[in-house]
Amino acid sequence: MYEVNKVKISPTQLFVLIVLFEMGSSIVVSLGAEAKQDAWIAILFGMAGGFGLYLVYHRLYMYYPDLTLTGYSKKIAGKLVGNIISFLYIIYFIYIAARVLRDFGELLVMTSYTFTPLLIINALMMLVIIYAVYKGIEVVARTGELLFLVVYIVAISGFILIIASGLIDLSNLKPFMETGFVAVIKVTLTQTLTFPFGEMVVFAMLLPTLNKPKYAKKVGLMAILLSGINIAITMAINVAVLGPDLYSRAPFPLLTTISKIEFAEFIERLDVFFLLYAVIGGFFKIGIFFYAAVIGTAEVFNFKETEKLCFPIGIIILFVSISIAASYPEHIIEGLDIVPIYLHWPMQIIIPILLLIGAYLRNRNKTSA
Repeated sequence: MYEVNKVKISPTQLFVLIVLFEMGSSIVVSLGAEAKQDAWIAILFGMAGGFGLYLVYHRLYMYYPDLTLTGYSKKIAGKLVGNIISFLYIIYFIYIAARVLRDFGELLVMTSYTFTPLLIINALMMLVIIYAVYKGIEVVARTGELLFLVVYIVAISGFILIIASGLIDLSNLKPFMETGFVAVIKVTLTQTLTFPFGEMVVFAMLLPTLNKPKYAKKVGLMAILLSGINIAITMAINVAVLGPDLYSRAPFPLLTTISKIEFAEFIERLDVFFLLYAVIGGFFKIGIFFYAAVIGTAEVFNFKETEKLCFPIGIIILFVSISIAASYPEHIIEGLDIVPIYLHWPMQIIIPILLLIGAYLRNRNKTSA
């Protein structure tokens, strides 16, 4: 059976992985667009809910510090039900990895590789991710430390150039709460809570690898705070530059914003900034879901050599990403209308809360005994 305790990452590496994961695909899409100019508020509300969800995942980790989500599900719910839950999470991680791969594949095809088949783009990205996960989560974490600085240099440079180009119109962010508080809460519950903050459930598979468990709570909450603020600022800038209508219609609003940069009559066409971030963000988001699927499969089916699972699961993710939808609009509609309610809510919120209640009852009984 796979032994997760042999793998160790530092608190700094966990922080970097969470931030890169959370910002991953959420920055490139029109997150919270139904709230119009209040999208950034819906994101901050989602972040607040994300704190609560992470505390649920952390509490489960405190009950079972040596086990992953697929490991302690069997301890809490019994072998049969626990295996069913674990298997559902493996499918969930594979499916979400495939969705994110499709997101970034479509992005690259639509922006830069218009004559390249989607399958080729996705296959090239997936091969790199398979290799990284094959080498281990420690390698992915060390890569994250190296690229974290690159991401922030790119982000700060882009922010400065947007301001210098005079693109920001703060009147586009008014009137404040025009759609109403209830509408913003609805967007929070159906979108921004589950994507990206609820996706932190995947880190229930990584927390046992932390070499200093006492920092798990602080590191997780700080990483969610930083990434949430970054995402909210990015969406506010997009709305301020594009206006709420164009922001909601643009498939990749950040790309549209960056493409408008013109400074000193020679700094323009900075799409490469966006594409650089997109490749880095996609690598970590897909890679972490992929890693969780691999170690979950190893635990459920008692595989000792997890490396042998990387290629077959990676190929499954690749082909699911292609077959998941007939077109990009269909893919987006599925992701906004079906996935949050029927997949994210049960897997990110309902099942973890039920597991926490079960863990509390089991451990209470042990204590009283």
